[in-house]
Parts: sequence; C-alpha cells; structure tokens
Amino acid sequence: MIIGITGSSGSGKTAVCKILKNKYSAKVIAADEISKSLSISNKNYLKEIVKHFGLDILLEDGNLNRKKLANIIYNDEAKRNLLNSCTFKYICEEIIKQIKTASEEIIVIDAPLLFEANLEEICDITIAVITNNKEEQIKRIITRDKIDRNEAIARINSQNSNEFYIKNCSYTIVNDNDIQNLETQINNILKKI
Repeated sequence: MIIGITGSSGSGKTAVCKILKNKYSAKVIAADEISKSLSISNKNYLKEIVKHFGLDILLEDGNLNRKKLANIIYNDEAKRNLLNSCTFKYICEEIIKQIKTASEEIIVIDAPLLFEANLEEICDITIAVITNNKEEQIKRIITRDKIDRNEAIARINSQNSNEFYIKNCSYTIVNDNDIQNLETQINNILKKI
C-alpha cells in the first residue's frame, strides 16, 4: 500500500511519518530529502537549477545554496513554479525507483507538493496533515530551518491552505502536538483501509 502524506510546511508531516515508520514498519520516502541528495549527487538536477537561476545560486564549493534558493522561491510564485517544473521529473523518478525496490508492506511518500507533482496518482490513499495552531506552525519552521519569523510566515503564505489539503486528500490528521492523539488518528485511518 502506498500512502501519500502532504500538508504545508510546519504542519507536522515528519511526526506522522515517524509514527508510521516506527509503529507500522513503513518505508518513508521523503521528497525534500530526495531533493537535497539530488542537488549533490545528480549533476543534471543541479545543472537544470543553475540554467534557470544562474550561478549565483551556488555556494563557493559548487553546491546548491539551498537557503538562497528558498528565499527566492518563497517570495516569487513564478520562480517557485519554474523550480518545480524543472526538478519534479528528477524527484519523481527517484521516488518511483525507491518504491520499486521497497520490500515493506506500507510505503509512505512524504511530499509537500504531492498534488503539484501528480504523485497522488500512484498512491492508494492520501493523508493531509494540518495544524490549526499557526503560531506553533511558525515555531516549528523557525526551529527546523533556522530562519526568522518573517521567512517562516512567507513560506506558509506561499503554500496551499489547510482547506486545499482537506478537500483533496482521502483523510486528514490534525497535528496538535499530542503524540498519543496522532497515533490514535493514524491507527483509525489504517483500520479503515
């Protein structure tokens, strides 16, 4: 079974994926991690980004300056769409390759842009992870990405609303920082399927 997990930045997708991995022995394939590793291991992936964003997007050592790229794309929708259009094919190829070699019964695709990349098409179910506590969401992003409040807010504002994820996903999990409650919600969903 392939489960697509999606939601906006700081919603708590990672916490849900951890539970699925630890409690249900799921294989978790994280799109963001694949993106990071491809920027180092796949020359074509990096060339594609440089072609559209210029050499300024690189660090002195030739690696991708992820923070600089994030600042560009979270403040410019056209550039964000451009990045997605030139990188999705590489990320999706790698996700499919990992699915084909997985032996686990449950495979989880953790992808904030699940629908934008059309990855929902290969999922048996999709789960939206949302939080109704905007302040907590901002704190999570600041802590995780080591950015300031304004940058965190810009990221949230550049992404789809909770309503989008709720409307488009098979199920919704509300992450209110209560691990017990998260586990119960996950268990209830898995019982239904």
